[in-house]
Amino acid sequence: MSARRDRTGLAAIAPFLWLGVFFLFPFLLVAKLSLSDTALAMPPYAPRIDWALGMAGLRAFLAALDLQTYGRLTSDHLYVAAYLSSLRFAAVATAILLLLGYPMAYAMARCSPAVRQALLMAVILPFWTSFLIRVYALIGILKPEGLLNAVLAAVGLGPVALLNTDAAIYIGLVYAYLPFMVLPLYAVLERQHHDLLEAAADLGCTPLQAFWRVTFPLSLPGVGAGALLCFIPMVGEFVIPDLLGGSGTLMLGKTIWTEFFANRDWPAASAVAIALLATLVVPIALYQRQQAKLIGGAR
Repeated sequence: MSARRDRTGLAAIAPFLWLGVFFLFPFLLVAKLSLSDTALAMPPYAPRIDWALGMAGLRAFLAALDLQTYGRLTSDHLYVAAYLSSLRFAAVATAILLLLGYPMAYAMARCSPAVRQALLMAVILPFWTSFLIRVYALIGILKPEGLLNAVLAAVGLGPVALLNTDAAIYIGLVYAYLPFMVLPLYAVLERQHHDLLEAAADLGCTPLQAFWRVTFPLSLPGVGAGALLCFIPMVGEFVIPDLLGGSGTLMLGKTIWTEFFANRDWPAASAVAIALLATLVVPIALYQRQQAKLIGGAR
């Protein structure tokens, strides 16, 4: 019995050890870098702890940390523009995803079981391919001599310049994150009872009125979960704006990469990452609440 309790205790501790090693420790390291200053050294930041001095070295290290880098984030127009641009891209793409994903999820939920399974597999199928390969496939479609312009030329329409534009970024975001919007919506809509719509019809509601008064309000937990599940990662997206956007595209993920690897300004990159995480705390908390509601509804 004692050995079984020990195994149960280890199983309960294991997730916290995982989070501590792979989330808490990297977060503390990035937070420490964000409070440092840029230096012409290797690594390119200061201060660093001089363990040879013992506790005196640790006290000197802590005293040298400051918020100067965060002050640069608010005073430099580049960081502010990248922050606002990331929120704009994520918000607009989330709205487009909702407009496209809701009808898809609604149609899937109203199909016969056999067709429903086939459509569900079609939604999940892109996950079987590398994300990077799918983005590169979009480059082949959107480039000036790509598939899209070839089709437009075949029907007598002029070429469209989409690659390296904001439109290409929106197309990439919508394409990549559409399953994350459809699946939560489908999970909620599929569980709704058709008897509710029949009751609404008996009370004099038209199909459109029944949708807005019954179906849509009951699907709001799925709407919230899908929106947050898409919005949160899109704010920090790097691959799509880097490959599909132009050189002047400003998003926080691209800014962090540039500061780390091009400018070698590790404190600034770390401060941007911490600011991004602080911005996403509220959406993440809302997403956790939506997930708790979905789990409670399923029970």
